[in-house]
Amino acid sequence: MNSEKNQFAEDWDMVIEPRSSLFSLNLREVWGYGYLLMMFVRRDLVSVYKQTILGPLWFFIQPLLTTITFTIIFGNIAKISTDGLPQVLFYMSGITLWNYFSDCLTNTSNTFTVNASIFGKVYFPRLVMPLSRAISGLAKFGVQFLLFVGFLVYYTLNGSNVHPDLPGILWVTPVVVLILAGLALGLGLILSAMTTKYRDLFFLITFGIQLLMYATPVIYPISSMDEKYRWLIQANPISWLVEAFRHVYLGAGELSLPGLAYSFGVMALILVFGIVVFNRVEKTFMDTV
Repeated sequence: MNSEKNQFAEDWDMVIEPRSSLFSLNLREVWGYGYLLMMFVRRDLVSVYKQTILGPLWFFIQPLLTTITFTIIFGNIAKISTDGLPQVLFYMSGITLWNYFSDCLTNTSNTFTVNASIFGKVYFPRLVMPLSRAISGLAKFGVQFLLFVGFLVYYTLNGSNVHPDLPGILWVTPVVVLILAGLALGLGLILSAMTTKYRDLFFLITFGIQLLMYATPVIYPISSMDEKYRWLIQANPISWLVEAFRHVYLGAGELSLPGLAYSFGVMALILVFGIVVFNRVEKTFMDTV
């Protein structure tokens, strides 16, 4: 009789067990749902500008308008230094990176509240949803990056003071994008877990992102900062990414390996902590959303 029960138990295709450890990230299960991840990525790309007149052209319009505004206000009126670089290239290089970070952070920070109806009906690893946002954001980043490269080629051919470093571009670009995506995803996971209980955070996220931009060398170079306050800007891990990006593409800024290592370390800590918090909250978030 016991042997028949054991044989019956071995015939199950899946065994669902509770997590026994705080650090059971269950990333293998997320990998098994890769097809669903790609489906959500496609959904995000199709739905963003659905029923809009200009559609994907907004990918170009937004960074162009922002660059023009920064050039007029910070470049011509405030006379903020751009390290001798053309103002359009200087601001667009920072805006391209910052737009990806801010969009990814904003879109992942409301994962639980926006998708509560889906989460309540069907099971799949909840981490798939914020991951899809981070990956789909790469499409918008790619379009804006090509726009930046187009301006870079134009200014280079016209003899402007820019000096792209092709070997540096080949390895710095993926490293910068990877760290930036990890930072945005990790912070977004932490905020998404907090907003399930504290809805006031929704009002602070957009404001906080704007403040963080001014603590990042998007509209000014680190070299223009007073030595007394420079360490505050350098404590921001995104600062090293923007500086490295400008260095390899424009020939200004600072490419610091210790700075990139610091950014990567901060990213790794935030991302792991974010996944742990996210996985812990997903068990009970339906009781509070």
